[in-house]
Parts: sequence; C-alpha cells; structure tokens
Amino acid sequence: MALKSKMPLQVWILTLAAFAIGTAEFVIAGILTQVSETLNISEGQAGHLITGYALAIVIGGPILTLWLARYDKRKVLIGLMGLFVVSNLITAFSTDYSVLMFSRVMAGLTQGPFYGIGAVVATRLVSDKMAGQAVGQMFAGLTLANVLGVPGGAWIGNIYGWNVTFMVVAALGALAAAAIAAAIPKQASEEPRSIRSQIAAFKNPQLIASLAITTLGWVGFMTFYGYIAPIAEQVAGFERSSLTWILVIVGLGLVVGNTIGGKTADRNLSASLIGWPAAMIVALVVVGLVAPQPYLFVTAAFVFGIVSFANVPPMQMRVMKHGGDAPELAATANISAFNIANAMGGIIGGIVVDSTWGAGYIPFAAIILPTFGLLFIIWQERKHPSKQPTAAE
Repeated sequence: MALKSKMPLQVWILTLAAFAIGTAEFVIAGILTQVSETLNISEGQAGHLITGYALAIVIGGPILTLWLARYDKRKVLIGLMGLFVVSNLITAFSTDYSVLMFSRVMAGLTQGPFYGIGAVVATRLVSDKMAGQAVGQMFAGLTLANVLGVPGGAWIGNIYGWNVTFMVVAALGALAAAAIAAAIPKQASEEPRSIRSQIAAFKNPQLIASLAITTLGWVGFMTFYGYIAPIAEQVAGFERSSLTWILVIVGLGLVVGNTIGGKTADRNLSASLIGWPAAMIVALVVVGLVAPQPYLFVTAAFVFGIVSFANVPPMQMRVMKHGGDAPELAATANISAFNIANAMGGIIGGIVVDSTWGAGYIPFAAIILPTFGLLFIIWQERKHPSKQPTAAE
C-alpha cells in the first residue's frame, strides 16, 4: 500500500480563496440589520443584496466559465480574485444603496468561475487518486466561511461597523490572490469542447429535473439563514452582540450536515434526496414554533443547519450523475441552481420581514417551496430511482 499523500500547499491556497468568497456571499446575514440602519433602508431591501449577489452567480457563472476556460487558469484565478478585491472595497466604502448593490453584483460574478475553474486546478495539483479530496478540500473553504467567516464578520461589524467587515474580506482576497500568483504554477491552456456539445447535455430531462430539485429543495435555507439576524433579535430577543456565537453554532451544524449528507448519499442516494429535504421542512417548522424561546431557538437552528446542509452532497451527486459529457458545465449549472434558490430565499424573506407578519413568520414561509420540491423529488425518484454511481460513471 502506498503512503497517504498530503494535500499540497497550493490546494490550501485555493481553500483560502474559497473561504474569502464564501464569507463575502454569506456575511450579509450577520450584518443585515446594521446595513439597513446605516443606509436608512428596510431589512427587506438589505436582504435584496443577497438576491443581487446570487443572481450574478446564476447569470454570470456559466457564461464566464465557458469563456474563461480557454485561458491560462492561473492568470484567470488571479484576475478573478483581483475583481473580487475591488468589488469588496467598493462595498466597504459605499454610502449609497445602488452603489452597494452594484458592488455586490460585481463580487458575485467572480464566484461561479472561480469555483468551477479552481476545482479543475485543484485536481491538476494532485494525483488522480486524490482529485476528489482536492476538490473537497477547496470547497471546505465555503463551509468554513459559514463557521468562521460569517460570525467573525458579524463580530467585526458589531465592534467596528459593517464597512470594516468588507475591508477584511477584501484583504483576505488580496492575500489569496498574492498566494496564487506566488505558489500556483502556470496552467496549460486547452481547447475547450464546443459550446454546442456541452449544452447538448441539457437535452437530458433528468439533468433538468436534478437542477429543479436543487432549486426547490434549497430555497428554504437562505429564506431562513439570510434573515437569521432579525429573527434572533426581534423574535428570540437576543442582543445583537449574541449573533456571533449563534452563527458559530449554526455554522457547526452546517459542517456536521455536510459530512453526514455525504455519507448517507453514498449509502442510499434516493433515500437521501427525499429524507433530508423532509427533515429540513420539519426543522423549519420547529424553529418557527420555538423562536420566542431563546435557547430552544438556538438548538433548533443548529439542527436546521445539520439537516439543511445534508442536502448538498446528494443534490450534487444527482446532477453529476446526469451531467453526461459536460460534467463541468453541469456542476456550474448546479451552482447557479443553488443561487437561484438563494435569490428566491432573499426575496421571500424580504417580503415577509417587511410585512405585517414580521420576522417570526419567516421560518413558516421558508417551507412553502421546499414542500413542492419534496413532492417533485418523490415523484422523480419513483419514476427514475437514483442508483449509486459506479466508477465508470
């Protein structure tokens, strides 16, 4: 048996970049009320910053990935991180809502291409046997962003102001860009497959169904998580300073859920695709019922973190299973599907928090589309059960 290889430093650098990008995406959840108060806008309008960022990923991700794939991947990654840094600096110094929204859209445009192209680079930095681990290591940065980046950003924002939070995010991006330039070798350019041949993968109705499952099943996550700050403050009665440790606890749930979801998807993909969305719906109902009780709310939110992120591996596996000859484009499309859900969650939560119902009804509104999604998943899995992928697949 060969000795187990260590993950090279270059992959950890990509993890740092993924951490910075993930923090930029989700940190708005921890500083939502601060942004709304500073700019004199409603919490719903502040929540639309989530929607704008997500839609930029949805629209820009696949298009930019197809266009940038033909260039030297190292230079592309450096350029994307450069745009990321500039975007977050504009965010940090914004005093106008329109400028802030524009900067969030700019930052969002970098995410899809970086994750898609960065994943390819990660696999080239290791042996074939470690390719999956390298991609998993890179995307661990996104999970760590929810455990450390979001609560850390909320803590910084509470002490120094939300503008400083984005300065720190920009600094992390600059550090990652410099490290990529210094440590990652030049990547050979390649002639990509024709756009027509890649798009042909979407003729498979099961790929389309898989993307729909991701969108409908995931929308409940951002509806609740994106507005956890007003729920914690206005319904559970926590002080704003408590949001940091609440987000840490929920973030730990996300890590646990991602691990458990991967294991259950390996054992029984079809059952995971049905079971975890059902569990998330139940968790949201429980969160809504116990929200006025502070510590029951935190406990329920932790459980929600587990069962919501347990959805991610089975959803990704179903898309990859039906990606055909264009797994990269299918994976990028799945990132878009997740972010369509994030955008819809931002809209739904914004409508509810600004309505007479208020923040307390957000968990109940969050279950509506996932319920339809669960019914759709059950229907699809009865017609086309998801078998476990084989090595050939």
